Amino acid sequence: MTAFLAAEANHGVRASTIARRVAAIRYAHRLAGHEPPTNSEAVKSPLRDIRRTAGVAPARKAPATADRIVKMVTKAGNDLKGTRDRALLLLGFAGAFRRSELVALNVDDLQFCEGGLRVTIRKSKTDQEGMGATIGIVSGSIACPVDAVRTWITAARITEGSLFRPVTKTGKVSMHRLSARAVAELVKTYARRAGLNAAKFSGHSLRAGFLTSAAARGASIFKMMDVSRHKSVDTLRAYVRDAEMFRNHAGDGLL
Repeated sequence: MTAFLAAEANHGVRASTIARRVAAIRYAHRLAGHEPPTNSEAVKSPLRDIRRTAGVAPARKAPATADRIVKMVTKAGNDLKGTRDRALLLLGFAGAFRRSELVALNVDDLQFCEGGLRVTIRKSKTDQEGMGATIGIVSGSIACPVDAVRTWITAARITEGSLFRPVTKTGKVSMHRLSARAVAELVKTYARRAGLNAAKFSGHSLRAGFLTSAAARGASIFKMMDVSRHKSVDTLRAYVRDAEMFRNHAGDGLL
C-alpha cells in the first residue's frame, strides 16, 4: 500500500485524487470483510506527508461571470451551431448547471411560462436517487437565456428527446445527445474567442460564474441554493467570501 502511495505521488497525482483512491480501497476491503490496510499508521503517515507536500486545495477554474458570458455569446454565429452554442452557454450559466445536468436535459424537461422558464432536473451529482428538482430561469434583458433556448428549439426543429445535440459541418442536427466533454470544450472555445485564457475555463465555469455573479450582486445565499441545488451552504460561502473580499475591508483607509 505504501508503494502504491509513493508511485501515485511520484507520478504527480493530486492529493485529493489519491485520497479518493485510498477511500475506495478502504471501502472494497470492508465490503469483503477484511481489515482495510488504510487503517495502518504505515499508510496514514505517508498520506499525511503527501497532503502537506502537494496540498489538498482543488484547482479552481475561472468563473464565466455575467460580463464574460455576454462577451462569449456575442462570438456565436447566426448559423445553427452558433444558435445552439448561445442557448447552451446562457442556459448553463442562468441555471448554474453542471455540464452533466446540462446535456441530460430533454425538451419535455422545459416549461416556458410567464416570467421565464421552468427546468426540471431529473438526476444530478447530489441526487443519485433521481428525486428530481425544478428551478426557474429568469428572462434577461441583455442576453436572454429563455429566448435563446426557444430560438434553438425552433431552429433545430426539436420536438422530443435530448435538448442539446451535435451539429454537423453541413448544418444537420444529430439525433444523439451532446457529451459532457463537448460542453467543456465549447466553454473553452468561446472563452478564447472572447479574448480570455481558455486554459483557465472549463464546463464548471458556467456554474461558478452564476454563483460568483449572484454573490457580487448581494443575492441571498439561500436564493442561490434554490438555483444551484447545493445541499450545504459551506461550498457557497467561498463564492460569497470572494465577492465580498474588499467590501467594508478592515484595512480600508488605513494607508
